[in-house]
Amino acid sequence: MPQLNPNPWFFIMLTSWLTFSLIIQPKLLAFTSTNPPLNKKSTPTSTTPWPWPWT
Repeated sequence: MPQLNPNPWFFIMLTSWLTFSLIIQPKLLAFTSTNPPLNKKSTPTSTTPWPWPWT
C-alpha cells in the first residue's frame, strides 16, 4: 500500500510547516490593524424583554 509510505509526504508536510512557521507567521504577526478595537468606546446596550405570546 503506497499511502502508508511516509517518505514523500512527510517531507512535504515538514516543508510546508517550516514555511508557515518561519516565513508566513512572522509576517502575519507583524501586521498592525488599521482600526484597533482599543479605540472604540463600549456603550451599554439597552435590552427590552421579548413579548412572548404564551406568557
